[in-house]
Amino acid sequence: MQELNQTQIAERLDQLTELSVRLGSSHDTDSLLERILIVAKSMTNADGGTLYRPSEDKRQLNFHILINDTLNTHQGGSSGQPVTAGSVPLFNDDGEKNLSAVAAYAAHFGLSVNIEDVYKADVFNFSGMVKFDQMRNYHSQSFLTVPMSDHEGELVGVLQLINSKDTETGQIRAFTQTDQRFIEALAAQAAVALTHQRLIAQLEELLESLVNLINIGIDEKSPYTGRHCQFVPELTMMLAEAVHNTDTGPLADFQMTDADRKELWLAGLLHDCGKITTPVHVVDKATKLETIFDRIALVDTRFEVLLRDAEIAALKRKLEAGADHAAIDAELARQQAALRDERDFIRYANVGGEGMKPEDQERVRQIAQRRWTGPDGSEQAFLDADELTNLTIKFGTLTEPERKEINNHISMTIKMLEALPWPKHLKNVPEYAGGHHERMDGKGYPRGLTKDQMSVQARVMAIADIFEALTAKDRPYKKGKMLSESLRILGHFSLNGHIDPDLFDIFIRNKIYLEFAHKNMDEKQIDAIDESQIPGYRADQNT
Repeated sequence: MQELNQTQIAERLDQLTELSVRLGSSHDTDSLLERILIVAKSMTNADGGTLYRPSEDKRQLNFHILINDTLNTHQGGSSGQPVTAGSVPLFNDDGEKNLSAVAAYAAHFGLSVNIEDVYKADVFNFSGMVKFDQMRNYHSQSFLTVPMSDHEGELVGVLQLINSKDTETGQIRAFTQTDQRFIEALAAQAAVALTHQRLIAQLEELLESLVNLINIGIDEKSPYTGRHCQFVPELTMMLAEAVHNTDTGPLADFQMTDADRKELWLAGLLHDCGKITTPVHVVDKATKLETIFDRIALVDTRFEVLLRDAEIAALKRKLEAGADHAAIDAELARQQAALRDERDFIRYANVGGEGMKPEDQERVRQIAQRRWTGPDGSEQAFLDADELTNLTIKFGTLTEPERKEINNHISMTIKMLEALPWPKHLKNVPEYAGGHHERMDGKGYPRGLTKDQMSVQARVMAIADIFEALTAKDRPYKKGKMLSESLRILGHFSLNGHIDPDLFDIFIRNKIYLEFAHKNMDEKQIDAIDESQIPGYRADQNT
């Protein structure tokens, strides 16, 4: 049996060292596994080699890479060719361990199996190999099968080499004990590297699952916000890809790697995570009087009290001697008509909208001065101070304190995200997610950043956040705007320093708005768009 000289041993140690360096730097599992197999073949001068990986259910060993020099075969790995060989079962039909297949045996017991001549071995079932030899006019002889296990003893793969050749004569020889020890050392290194990569993948999967967990919590709390957290990252990535593909203009140098894309996607998913701390009756406040319920019902009840009080007063006057019943009835009708008109007006004012006229605000104040008798028999103001404040909100349904409470969600988002120990490749997630309410002119919040102080990614997310909010039709406090109106508003924002005009140009020029609209908007909202009429966009200019 051929023994290794000092030079050959040194060469093998060099191969192990080189592979160790590659194992530490490679992030591509398939290329890593292929390199392991190639080094193992070279180290033992084997004619062929196979690398098995356990199936998801741990009941099969699947051929992952198969290489054979004599047969000029390379399947799996970088070859681009699928592995045609079938799997090796780890268990029989009755659930017992399969110990007849050498790869399964090595996997179950964590032991290397070194066979000098498979045609003379009677311990394992090589019938499948014999058929293979007959079909391919090949002769399998020496086998070395080495399991690869992680630090917990869990199987991560099986390395199998076939037909080691004498370096001088070219004759097939048995794998030596030295061969076996080197391959076992290589397999141990490979298992550590594979375990390292698997742990990284599991941690990333855990991180994404925690992100989804947060969004599930937000979605359960407020389905509207939950959908917003799904659509904003989608639109963000659409616009970011368009910027990545832009080769002219001020953003021509912007490029993203796959790691950059993952970082931005996570930031998009988490951009509103702070809303998990915002009371749901504020986040989803549909009307001005809504708290945990819409207090318009209480106001309606007071109007009913006033209507009945007016009727009771009229009936009492009719009982007086010489009462003019016709005049009393006419006065009652006038009073009740006025009350019903005021009730309808308060209901209208409660809805909120783009803007409340000063005269309407004054009318609410006048109605508030009415007096009514409460359940305790005491006379009191028709509207209390909080109701009056809410019903005179000029824009929307939120009071100034509630608006501050809503705006605080971005501060909470930043606080929550900056508290996490982000790895280097995700270190920008807090900045990207925390900047979508900033403005180019420094008038945004919470930090008052200007365009130059913000990353392109944060500026992209700001546009995605605004456009999705404008077009969303499922918010309880507003209707989804038509596409043309949304673009008109966004265009004005590009002119007044709210959003980045260069990104807005790409958003329109590449028709990102239309792609998103057809995918996620109600078709009834998608009207005809004349891009030449969009404020801030010049169709004839170059990006």
